[in-house]
Amino acid sequence: MSSDLNSPFRTKTVEQSIRDTEEPEHALRKSLSAWDLTVFGVGVIIGTGIFVLTGIAARNNAGPATALSFVVSGVVCALAALCYAEFASTVPVAGSAYTFAYASIGELPAWIIGWDLVLEFALGTAVVAVGWSGYVRHLMHTNLGWDMPVALSGPDAGGHFDLLAFLLVLVLTAILVVGTKLSARITAVVVAIKVTVVLLVIVAGAFFIKADNYSPFIPPAQPQTGGSGWTAPLVQLMFGFQPTNFGVMGIFTAASLVFFAFIGFDVVATAAEETKNPQRDMPRGILGSLLICTLLYVAVTIVVTGMQYYADMSPTAPLAEAFKSVNQPFFSGAISLGAAVGLITVSMILLLGQTRVFFAMSRDGLLPRVFSVTHPKYRTPYRATMLLGGIIAIVAGFTSLEKLAELVNIGTLFAFVIVALGVVILRRTRPDLHRSFRTPWVPVIPILSIAASLWLMLNLPAETWARFGIWMVIGFVVYFLYGRSHSRLARMGKDAEY
Repeated sequence: MSSDLNSPFRTKTVEQSIRDTEEPEHALRKSLSAWDLTVFGVGVIIGTGIFVLTGIAARNNAGPATALSFVVSGVVCALAALCYAEFASTVPVAGSAYTFAYASIGELPAWIIGWDLVLEFALGTAVVAVGWSGYVRHLMHTNLGWDMPVALSGPDAGGHFDLLAFLLVLVLTAILVVGTKLSARITAVVVAIKVTVVLLVIVAGAFFIKADNYSPFIPPAQPQTGGSGWTAPLVQLMFGFQPTNFGVMGIFTAASLVFFAFIGFDVVATAAEETKNPQRDMPRGILGSLLICTLLYVAVTIVVTGMQYYADMSPTAPLAEAFKSVNQPFFSGAISLGAAVGLITVSMILLLGQTRVFFAMSRDGLLPRVFSVTHPKYRTPYRATMLLGGIIAIVAGFTSLEKLAELVNIGTLFAFVIVALGVVILRRTRPDLHRSFRTPWVPVIPILSIAASLWLMLNLPAETWARFGIWMVIGFVVYFLYGRSHSRLARMGKDAEY
């Protein structure tokens, strides 16, 4: 970290970050409340995770104890959420982890995390859009007898272009250009439908629970075979034990998988600049949405693993198939419909998060400043939104789900590490800074957050680490060829020399 304006570790003060939000040409409209933020959080968190990963984790990794895996992942996220809440209320500026790193650690680490988040949110948006398209095509076929032309059904269905995924991203892009308040209203409606479906699973499914399906609650441990790359031997070398499927360690193995189900709560922090009272509302939105979703996840997992023996669960549609197994096709159809509707908000909020990070990086000069100009009427970053929305729509249209690399969780965990580290550093460098929300037990909580995030990262496949490393190398090249010299702080350093 350095105050030298020519250093790649130069920091941007909190006061300077806030002043940048007051420039008329680059200002966002403040229209969101704590309720809007909570809805955004629930809207993006409840998605493919609860509708898909429950079955995979229970079938392959932890059995009925998958409920405990959700608790473990929820605790990891809660540790990070406490750090996010302090930063988001203290530095209420668009950009989330990127902005927080810029104010505490330095420009280069901020660029790297911003570069990472842009990819993560883009990839997540495309993945969810393609998944939504598959749900819609299935519902059209089973309920209406309609079929999309094969050529327009996407690579997963043997076609060439996924028209539905492409159109979904374009529509969501238009909504985000018009304004975040409109997107919040749409999200509220969709989230209401999605939460209703989840509650339906819990309430209706409770009548079909069989106690025998919980035995054994923690199945006997089995050695992991394949897919772990170098991470399993590394964990054994560092900690003295071999990662397993099932058994007590299987709970942690499953936790690294179901962590996908929590990805998104940090997106709430990207909307800090558009919040009416960020000092009060950001902590409520971040922590509230995480608590609600964790409780729902645990309840759903307990019910579903009680309805159907874990070894028989579907890896693709566990909730719907669980109801089919007890001869309840109505509930199965309702769940499929809820999943399709719910994925809309996941795509929209991931796209919103990506555009806000891109916008913040552009306003700082690390990306072309033309993308940080806001719409004269809607006060949204319309240029960045249209550019990124168009690119993601094309990616979603032409890419198979199998080929969309799952980099999302390693990038999110990396962001958690940076934010927790930033809390500790900023407490030491700026103890005078007013903090309306303070992370408790600093540095204990941030250190626990870093350790827990690194632990889950060690459980990820080697291929994910390799792809993440390649993207980071590209990011370093872009920064040193463009970002470092075009940064606003760099220009300030040059002005100071004359």
